Amino acid sequence: MARIVIRNLGKSFESSDFSRSLLALIHDQDIDWMHACGGKGRCTTCKAIVLEGESMLTEYTTAESRYQKQGLLRPGERLACQVKIKGDVVIEVPDTSKFPHMTYLP
Repeated sequence: MARIVIRNLGKSFESSDFSRSLLALIHDQDIDWMHACGGKGRCTTCKAIVLEGESMLTEYTTAESRYQKQGLLRPGERLACQVKIKGDVVIEVPDTSKFPHMTYLP
């Protein structure tokens, strides 16, 4: 069982499903998370800032590596639609992906 904490939303949940993307796990909890391309790794709108537990995430995918090389994915940022969890993580929603209808903590 792994705990996913979304710090600037003040939300956390547990999951034992290590086969699905972080985005899918977040959506399973009825938490809105930006994903303009439908979670296919074709954009960077679903990025998550990893604050703790980076070693508890799968290796970078081809799409993530491509965006890193282009400077669109910085160190500590992962695409929620591509990455899978292996253990506890603490993440944040970046400013560029925040929804206006949601309340974010400082």
